[in-house]
Amino acid sequence: MRRRLLSSTLVVAAIAVLLLGVPLGVVVSRLIYDEAVQELRAEATRLLGAMEYARMTGERPVTAQHLERDYPDRYIQIFVSGQEPVVAGTAPPEDRQITEEVQSEGGVYVRVTRDGGKVEEEVRARLLFIVVLALAALAVAVGLAIVQSRRLVLPLQDLGAIAERLGSGDARPSRHRYGIPELDRVAEVLDRSATRISELLGREREFATDASHQLRTPLTGLTMRLEEIVAAADQPAVVREEGEAAIVQVERLTAVIDELLAAARRQRHAQAEPLEVDTILKQQMTEWEPAFRRAGRRIELTGERGLSALATEGGLTQVISTLLENSLEHGAGTVTITTTSVERSIVIEVADEGPGVPDELANRIFERNVSGGGGTGLGLTLARSLAVADGGRLELVRRCPAAFAVFLRPVGDRERYRVVSGPA
Repeated sequence: MRRRLLSSTLVVAAIAVLLLGVPLGVVVSRLIYDEAVQELRAEATRLLGAMEYARMTGERPVTAQHLERDYPDRYIQIFVSGQEPVVAGTAPPEDRQITEEVQSEGGVYVRVTRDGGKVEEEVRARLLFIVVLALAALAVAVGLAIVQSRRLVLPLQDLGAIAERLGSGDARPSRHRYGIPELDRVAEVLDRSATRISELLGREREFATDASHQLRTPLTGLTMRLEEIVAAADQPAVVREEGEAAIVQVERLTAVIDELLAAARRQRHAQAEPLEVDTILKQQMTEWEPAFRRAGRRIELTGERGLSALATEGGLTQVISTLLENSLEHGAGTVTITTTSVERSIVIEVADEGPGVPDELANRIFERNVSGGGGTGLGLTLARSLAVADGGRLELVRRCPAAFAVFLRPVGDRERYRVVSGPA
């Protein structure tokens, strides 16, 4: 922006100088030349009068010595009928002569010539002075433009830094003011927004902390009771299997709550690490396969095997779990999980054979509290937030039949995306 201000000011100043300086230079040159011609005419007229007066009074006529003394830079020729011509001075080169001639009715003819080179030197000196003034005007314009650009650009850069800090979670008001009403208004709006965001974040952290502490105790007790069931089960392997699965679920939920508590305490940083995608997907298929079997449906895994991506285990697990739950509740037929590797992304696509997403919900499917089947409308919203937190994204890639895709960072791409920590 500063460069644009400087260049535009310089262009405007240059145009103004040209529009004023060029006509001024032409006028000054013409005035100097006209002044030289008028001076020669006045001298010739004066000499003509002197010669006429000498003839009328019979006084001594004007001589060459008098003329060279009184007009040192002129070449003068005086012709009087019946007398020898009077010539004084040295004739300048013909290509540089400026001449004025006068003649009386009494037969007196006077010609005065001067060197036009000196007139041209005077013209060049005046033009050089005009050019210097023009350059000085341009320098002043550039200086003013630099001052003005700094006065505008520096506050804008500061506002941009404040907005960036606000977007990264630092919701402290800056209280900066710049003496420019429009920019001060923007700063006031940012400060009010920072205050509101800070209050919202504080309330959310308090809620998360309270909820985490309230849930940890009953979960611990549930884990202990399930472990006792497994230890006491000496028959049906089904009891042991279900009990172990329940313990896994409780441990995963405990891990999620620990992560939530860490975030509430503002201790969450970039935790994405290389994960084996197949391990997460097979674990989720094992977990959800009984529910799909009871519904007369099945889950298939296709695509490339052995892929690794940068993500957090809890976040990716919850995203896949949400997509499978949505497919079980709202979809139909076989659910196909397809893994592929494309440029700069590891893609996990979850698709079923159901009716798909209605047209009126397609563009709002990830908005909070939007649901097409009587649900809470929070699952996909939270799943997308978890994907973004790991540096990836969750998209609806096909409406009918429904297909959702999770785009994850490949291993080795830590610098391109970073998980942004909470407010400091």
